[in-house]
Amino acid sequence: MVELVSNRPERAVPGAVFETDSGPLRVEAARPFGGRWLMCFAWVHDRQRAEAHRGRLLRAAPLVDEQALWVHELVGATAVRASDGAPLGRVTAVVSNPASDLLELEDGSLVPARFVVGRGGGRLIVDAPAGLFGA
Repeated sequence: MVELVSNRPERAVPGAVFETDSGPLRVEAARPFGGRWLMCFAWVHDRQRAEAHRGRLLRAAPLVDEQALWVHELVGATAVRASDGAPLGRVTAVVSNPASDLLELEDGSLVPARFVVGRGGGRLIVDAPAGLFGA
């Protein structure tokens, strides 16, 4: 049983590899089960071997996706207004929220991540509705 903290389906396909402190685990089969995943890993075919992996943290290599926003790229970036390039502030955290993750700026302002329309050079271009940042 694996609690998969990812919205990427390719993390749970046969052949996917997770790294652990004791070496890699390759997925042989996986299916969703009650908010978690039942996964079969290569070389883990009995209860004793499965129990040996209980509580292990599974890590995976970063995925290459030019459209994805990654937390480590957001925190520290400067948000700027799309209309005029005016700086809105530096992102200090990403707050999980069911409707849309929120970028927390250094002044405490919260910006829904879905308003990020571009990025590059340590900047995030934000196209927010009028009034979100005052006048």
